[in-house]
Amino acid sequence: MTRIRVSTAIDAPPATVWADVRHIARHVEWMADAVAITFTSDSREGVGTSFDCATRVGPLRLVDRMVVTEWRDGEVMGIRHEGAVTGTGRFTLTAAGDGTQFTWEESLRFPWWLGGPLGALAGAPLLSLVWRRNLRSLRRRFV
Repeated sequence: MTRIRVSTAIDAPPATVWADVRHIARHVEWMADAVAITFTSDSREGVGTSFDCATRVGPLRLVDRMVVTEWRDGEVMGIRHEGAVTGTGRFTLTAAGDGTQFTWEESLRFPWWLGGPLGALAGAPLLSLVWRRNLRSLRRRFV
């Protein structure tokens, strides 16, 4: 299992950041690796919401199946990855002065055809780089 954690300070209060981030379909607007999101549940937010995210990192393309497992308005969105890559992810929003500290954590397991644990070890720095760029894009939404 590979663990990745990235974080950024956003110059907006948590309620304002959450008002944007809670819309899962909009994640493709600030996540460079998320190509398209298709909901597989009737719900669009909250625990139990499920969706497929067409993902692209370099030449690698796959569908990441996800289910929301944790939802605390203004604070936390947790997900479970159920596709080829499995594991968990979590966005945490914490008040930091007048702004928000936004933290993205993932614990992922890669399938054998992506190199298993060695692929995860090699891929972690690349994913960390991509997700840091994603957080810069998210931060720019509040300038």
